[in-house]
Amino acid sequence: MLNKLKEKYRAFRAWQKQPHQVAPLSEETHCCNTCGTEYQGNYCPRCGQSAKVGRYSFKAAFLLFLDVWGLGNRGMFRSIRDLILRPGYMIRDYLGGMQTAYFPPFKMFFLIIALSVLVDSGLNIKGENRLQKTKDKISMNLEEGKSIGDSISAKSKEIIFDEDSTSVETIKKREAVKRGGTIASRALQIIKTVFNWIADHMTFMTLIWLLVFSAPLYLFFRKSPAYPGLRFSEFFVAMVYTNNMMNIFSVISGFFCFGEVLTEFVCYLLSIISLKQLTGYSFKRTLAYAIVAFIFLCFIALILLILGISLIGVFIGAQQ
Repeated sequence: MLNKLKEKYRAFRAWQKQPHQVAPLSEETHCCNTCGTEYQGNYCPRCGQSAKVGRYSFKAAFLLFLDVWGLGNRGMFRSIRDLILRPGYMIRDYLGGMQTAYFPPFKMFFLIIALSVLVDSGLNIKGENRLQKTKDKISMNLEEGKSIGDSISAKSKEIIFDEDSTSVETIKKREAVKRGGTIASRALQIIKTVFNWIADHMTFMTLIWLLVFSAPLYLFFRKSPAYPGLRFSEFFVAMVYTNNMMNIFSVISGFFCFGEVLTEFVCYLLSIISLKQLTGYSFKRTLAYAIVAFIFLCFIALILLILGISLIGVFIGAQQ
């Protein structure tokens, strides 16, 4: 039993590294129904129509309906299968020129994002609107922060107003407290607006995040043994495909309402496996590079956040 499992695993590993196999040419002679050309093969060399085109059926009509949304293409199903079972090897095949066999990365990105929005909006077994819950949670946290700020400001005012109200020092303190409360209130309002904008433009922000996160990762993986001479544009496409893989699992998990923490852990683990297969590095080295790149990116983001908050404070203070 154990030997059979080992043999199946070795066969699966061999299949993972095997590129897509193109169907052999048909030796049967066909006459194209569109242009009348006689030919041998699977597609007409003159107009490109498939030799398998026949009379309409419910199956053909259903496939045409799926094709409107980009789902009837055989490359989509093959791409989903390979992204689940051999993500890094599939991405390497695509970057190596095997682009007809797989669904385009950015087209797949937008289709899966649209499906993800539908699932998170309530198209799941529990009918939960996760998008609205996330927005409400962010708004509640910001409101709690505003309430705490108002409470602190009120306490400060009480302490100041207990003093001699005619002194110059007390008047200055009152003005400082009032100005600080106004700045804090407006800053929280700006942050709330930014969070709401990000939530409403998640697709655009995801692409920006992938582009930004690709930069530090590329510094580590640009000289990978399995794909030497990797360009940044190619690595960005690889990251889009990797994000597609993560979104596929997120959609499945979201539909069945699995735990979000477990889903995120599985997605990040699979992204490391994808990078390992693409670059040819060991799992430990790939994981170490990814963690260091993420820490570096977080450090840069923290600096930008501090600068942004400082600029908001200066901007609001200048309006007082």
